Amino acid sequence: MKIGTDSQRHGVIAAVVCLALAAVVAAMASLNVALPDIARETHASQTQLLWVIDAYSLAFAALLLPGGAIGDRYGRRGALIAGLVIFGGGSAVAMAASSASELIALRAVLGLGAALVMPATLSTITSTFPPAERTRAVSMWAGVAGGAAVLGLLASGALLTGFSWRSIFGLNVLLSVLALAGTLRYVPESADPDAPRLDVGGALIAVLALVALVFSVVEAPTYGWLAGRTVGGLALAVVLIGTFVTWEMRQDHPLLDPRVFRPRSLTAGSMSILIQFFAFYGYTFIILQYLQLVRGATPLLAALEVLPLAVAMMPTSRMAPRLAVRFGSGRVCAAGLLLIAAGLGIVAQLGTNSSYFLLAAGLLVLGVGMGAAITPATTAITEALPSAQQGVGSALNDLSREVGGALGIAVIGSILTSTYSSHVDMSGLTARVAATVKGSFAVAAHLAAPIPERAHAAFLTGMNHALLAAVSAAVLAAVGVVGLLARRSTGDEPVDEVQLVASRSTATSRATAAV
Repeated sequence: MKIGTDSQRHGVIAAVVCLALAAVVAAMASLNVALPDIARETHASQTQLLWVIDAYSLAFAALLLPGGAIGDRYGRRGALIAGLVIFGGGSAVAMAASSASELIALRAVLGLGAALVMPATLSTITSTFPPAERTRAVSMWAGVAGGAAVLGLLASGALLTGFSWRSIFGLNVLLSVLALAGTLRYVPESADPDAPRLDVGGALIAVLALVALVFSVVEAPTYGWLAGRTVGGLALAVVLIGTFVTWEMRQDHPLLDPRVFRPRSLTAGSMSILIQFFAFYGYTFIILQYLQLVRGATPLLAALEVLPLAVAMMPTSRMAPRLAVRFGSGRVCAAGLLLIAAGLGIVAQLGTNSSYFLLAAGLLVLGVGMGAAITPATTAITEALPSAQQGVGSALNDLSREVGGALGIAVIGSILTSTYSSHVDMSGLTARVAATVKGSFAVAAHLAAPIPERAHAAFLTGMNHALLAAVSAAVLAAVGVVGLLARRSTGDEPVDEVQLVASRSTATSRATAAV
């Protein structure tokens, strides 16, 4: 295909990188809807299901900053190609996976590919497009970042109506191949000749710290929360985090300079986004299992039943910039976090025979809260940094989201697992059946009566405890935001209409991407 004008060429480039973005964003949520099928076929335990989801988020979060730095220094096109090959190749192998352990390892490989792809897509646009076309391309990128997650969840539900869970990985392969072909044909190479040498030491310490933290939390239900292995792992994570801060403070070109958090607004914004996605990703892991295994919904119906959240989130995120100007970023952000807590609290009251309207009410409140909280949090991060450091602000926003998601799945999922295993009634069961019931709710839900009823009761208790933990985290975050942003008022920083539109576009894309 011959591209005529520069404008047409840039349009094709934008389409290609957005297709690559769609592939990795869709993979964030798409497999959640397939967990019951995966558990039945692979006999995965609750902890293994947790890893199937969190391995992707953990690798993505841990390698996001190094992935962006590699692209900037050695070439964004090369990073995009490498990421797509890893992502698509890993997905192809995952189609033939026969055990939960294989799936976990391959999901981590996909996360590595995603960490190379996502930063390269946006930096390709910002580094190669002229200012006159850059805004439109970035808006297109933002829309895909939001819409792909929703479409990925729905596409997965639709695929599962006629095919196995392996078809979800097949969709990944198809998107990767199309994006790779377009990248090889149309995307130019770009790099920053002045990019500093990659901070390998900082990247390695950061990866080890996050892995130690998430691994200890996810495995806690198996070994015990007070076991030496769990406590030692958490202590190691704390030591590594401290080591990372010390290391970065001494580097001329740090991977993430801790001094960037000196502005109170940036700290508040990062904390708010981290907790929002902590709560949301953990909630998503739970609710899709509830809808399918307790309420008996099909995968497609389960995907459709969570859409009220997006319906409420999008218009609220569009209104939030003006609300922040009128009432102050701190108040709006804190109010959003409290609404998130309220929405999760409503969902925590669900039972086996609860009306869908109770779930819908919780989803609507949760959606309004996320739409209200994300906008001022994102704005607080970007406005705290000068123009020359907006790339750092964007990276911090994405890093807060991914780390929050990885921790949310780990913590909330582990509370669910440990509560379920300690509350399920195994009286009268043989040792073998009891071990199966205790280890996997998804398997227990399909055994002969009365086991499913017992499993449902234990799962609902675990869901209640886990969601209330998320409620507590959101409330504490609201208190923290008020403390950090209390001095910010309407008249502190004037916001013009251009800033409002830009903030609205960014916040909408990131809010919708949560789904």
